[in-house]
Amino acid sequence: MPSMTISEPQTSTLEHTQTDTDYRTDSGDHERFAHYVRKEKIVESAVTGEPVTALCGKIWVPGRDPNRFPVCPTCKEIHAGLRAPQDGGD
Repeated sequence: MPSMTISEPQTSTLEHTQTDTDYRTDSGDHERFAHYVRKEKIVESAVTGEPVTALCGKIWVPGRDPNRFPVCPTCKEIHAGLRAPQDGGD
């Protein structure tokens, strides 16, 4: 009978680096209101699918017809110059 050699099991490690960006969107009244967003951000979101930040600070991915909802009172005040924007823009 031929002799058999038993070898140790081979192991390897696979490293996975996640490159996806984790966008956390706000919950709350953005479902009830249409928000003002800077024009260039709307275009960028339409191309990339990334969330936008409204003047009031709400973060979400646009996907609904804004004409079906009343305008966010905070966005309206900011747009009228009564408040400072909270979207990180100028």
